[in-house]
Amino acid sequence: QVELVESGGGMVQAGGSLRLSCTASGRGFITAAGKTLMGWFRQAPGKEREFVSATRWTNELTYYADSVKGRFTISRDSAKNTATLQMNSLKSEDTGVYYCAVRSHRFGSEYDASVYEYWGQGTQVTVSS
Repeated sequence: QVELVESGGGMVQAGGSLRLSCTASGRGFITAAGKTLMGWFRQAPGKEREFVSATRWTNELTYYADSVKGRFTISRDSAKNTATLQMNSLKSEDTGVYYCAVRSHRFGSEYDASVYEYWGQGTQVTVSS
């Protein structure tokens, strides 16, 4: 089992920045496994959950949705089992609930929500224009 605790989020004006953090704990979070990913998804009202960014835990390879490339940066602190999503140049369309997620065992695309087995509770990000 993996528990995910998210922090950060809030309200900011367009053009501003926010930082989200996610800390994982539990025996299911296998840091030495090449398949382990920690990622962020978001869901706006009335829309489906969409991929934002992810990082592969062993080699720090990163993945981004086209809509956030160049504005968001994901990084990880292996000593703290924490991944951070730095969000700059925020736009109103970035508004939504952001969820941290971890993949430990499933196969599939890093961009696909169904391959992530564990999810955080979500944190609200609101960008006002």
